[in-house]
Amino acid sequence: MTAARTAGPDDVLVVNEIFGPTVQGEGPSAGTRCAFLRLGGCNLTCSWCDTPYTWDWKGVSEHGRPHDPRAELHPMRAHEVLDRLRAFGVGLVVVSGGEPLTQQHRLRHVLAGLRRAGVEVEVETNGTIPPSPELVELGVWFNVSPKLRHSGVDPARALVGEALTEFAACGRGRFKFVCRDRADLVEVAEVVDAHGLSPVWIMPLGRSADAVLAGLRELADATVRRGWNLTPRLHVLAWEDRRGV
Repeated sequence: MTAARTAGPDDVLVVNEIFGPTVQGEGPSAGTRCAFLRLGGCNLTCSWCDTPYTWDWKGVSEHGRPHDPRAELHPMRAHEVLDRLRAFGVGLVVVSGGEPLTQQHRLRHVLAGLRRAGVEVEVETNGTIPPSPELVELGVWFNVSPKLRHSGVDPARALVGEALTEFAACGRGRFKFVCRDRADLVEVAEVVDAHGLSPVWIMPLGRSADAVLAGLRELADATVRRGWNLTPRLHVLAWEDRRGV
């Protein structure tokens, strides 16, 4: 019997969806075959969030109805989540949200089980909550996406210096910034320099293939000149804004 199966009540996760196999669409592992664990809840309120159905219960869905937490959020035991993810037979699991690290204490059971099985794990995070030493020791990667002013979130909430410094120091952080245009790169440089962030990926804002391609063309040359990396949103290029792929 695995450790996850003997865990106590603190192993109940609030899950939005589990799906795969698919590919990681963003960042250093873009194009890698994987499965996704998307958790519910977020501590920020980005105006352009592409998964508002995980937290924004006042927002309206594409069907013209409010997002319904009763339909979107599902309590699941860690062993159930782990069994679902291992059944995909993939070498990479991406944990997303919402903000996964609001549940990192309960998430540890799943991630430990995946790592014991030799599965790589990437946690997509907004960088406002420091990672626990336990997750760092498991060898989890953190794809940290600090939010710029165009997110509509007060910088005092969106940029938590202590947390960003910990991600940079732990050796498991990669930093990904969503940008609208070249002007945003100035703000990125300020954040990177202030907190010693490296390596850096720049990703265009966009929920359609046309928007992503236009953003890549806008940002590519300036990103390379600054010595940073450029990432597409492959899932958007392949499947547009469909869920669960």
